Amino acid sequence: MVRPIWCVAAGMLALTGCTPSYVSPQVRTGKAASDLIPAPTANQVGEEYVIGPRDTLNISVFNEPEISGQGVPVDAVGNVALPLIGPVHVSGMTTTQVSAQLQQLYDRFYVKPQITVLVTSSVSQRVTVQGDVMEPGVYDFRGTYTLLDAIALAKGESQNAKLREVIIIRQIGGKRMAAAFDLTRIRSGIDPDPAVLGRDVIIVGHSNTKQAWNDLLKAAPLLNVFAQF
Repeated sequence: MVRPIWCVAAGMLALTGCTPSYVSPQVRTGKAASDLIPAPTANQVGEEYVIGPRDTLNISVFNEPEISGQGVPVDAVGNVALPLIGPVHVSGMTTTQVSAQLQQLYDRFYVKPQITVLVTSSVSQRVTVQGDVMEPGVYDFRGTYTLLDAIALAKGESQNAKLREVIIIRQIGGKRMAAAFDLTRIRSGIDPDPAVLGRDVIIVGHSNTKQAWNDLLKAAPLLNVFAQF
C-alpha cells in the first residue's frame, strides 16, 4: 500500500516515550527484519563479484596490447565492445567466467590467449550510508558485506547515533522494503548481522529526535518517501 509522506510522518510522531522512536511502525523489526534482510549464507561468503551494467573493466591480453583495454565500460544492457570480436555480454558473470569466455572467442585469432579481467569501478556494488555516521556517502564494495561492514565504510557512527534504530532500505520484488536493526544486539552476537547488497540505503538514527526526523525527511525523496513496506 502506497502511503503519502504525511501519513508516514504522523505514524512517526505518534510514537512517544522518554526517547521517542522515529521509525515507522510499518518498518519491520526484530525477527521480521532478519527474515526480510538475512545474514549472509555460508555459500555467499567469499563469492566472486558478479559484473553488472555500467561497471568498468580492465581487460589484459598477455603480449597483445592492441586488444587489451583499460577502463572498458559495460553498457546499459551488459555488453562490452572489444576489438575483433565486437560486443560480448558480460553482465551476470564473474571475472573468471568472462576471462574464460574471451579466451574462447579470441582463440580464433590467437594461440592460447591468456586473458585477465578486473573490475575497476562498480555501480551495481554501491551502498548509500546516511544519517548519524562520521562520513555519510555512497561507497563501493566488493564481495560479501554486512551492515556492520557498511557502517565501517562510513567511518562508524557518531557519539549521538541511535544504535537501536538503523534502517536498511532495499528493492525487493519491485517494491521498496525497509527493516530496522539494533546495532547493540548485533555487536553483542544476539542478532545476526544482515547482509548488505548493492543499491541498499542505510540510515543510522540520531539520539536527538529532531535531527533524526530531519535526516529521514532528507532521505525520503530518494527513497520514494518510504512508500512501500
